Amino acid sequence: MAIDMEIPEEVRRRLGAARRVVAFTGAGVSKESGLDTFRDAGGVWQQVRPEEMATPEAFRRHPGRVWRWYAARYRRAAGARPNPAHRALARWETLFPSFTLVTQNVDGLHQRAGSRETLELHGTIAWARCHSCGRRREMGEAVRESPEEPPACACGGLFRPAVVWFGELLPEEVLARASEAAARADLFVSVGTSATVYPAAGLIELAHRAGACLIEVNPEPTPFSRLAALRLAAAAGEALPRLTEEIETCRRSTT
Repeated sequence: MAIDMEIPEEVRRRLGAARRVVAFTGAGVSKESGLDTFRDAGGVWQQVRPEEMATPEAFRRHPGRVWRWYAARYRRAAGARPNPAHRALARWETLFPSFTLVTQNVDGLHQRAGSRETLELHGTIAWARCHSCGRRREMGEAVRESPEEPPACACGGLFRPAVVWFGELLPEEVLARASEAAARADLFVSVGTSATVYPAAGLIELAHRAGACLIEVNPEPTPFSRLAALRLAAAAGEALPRLTEEIETCRRSTT
């Protein structure tokens, strides 16, 4: 299906003039790499209950079951490849004087596509950390060593995936840097996210209050669609390469 890329003139002007840009991504960005989304029909949280797999309490009750589930998710993520959406966003680092990529994803595909600095609000499945002392090690190494049960740390604690579970706080420094970037942005692009999970979704509100031009790329409307100066109702891997071409055109015309 062809994407309607009819961009209002005011949005074109903002694309050409933007100096401080934030891209905020969710699971929809990785869907075209073969990874499940979470809240869509048939998504992860319709297959399992989050309280049974993604809470500290679940890990304490059934550490082996939680570890095996995340080990399988790690293997899927490790076997996935970045898609055109990831590669387009990596290109944005060269298009704007200041660009911040903020993601709710834990799969590491942005980095593998070439993005150099990514703020991971929900942690990463590429690493495991001890639930007691915080020591980190590569998740792949930990899974190979102990595929069925979480391996033990030298301190006596157990390793768990270094993701943020329900009931846990987002990493303070990462959230602070993302909030600062959103509050200073003159262009904020939300991609592949339902924009319903807080405090991450609050970044959109923060950018809007600061006067940023908001662009939304998502097949389905979100609570923030009404605020968007431009909404592209399409898959990220389809829309972002086209949007990148338009951005390059707008920026060439202002130089």
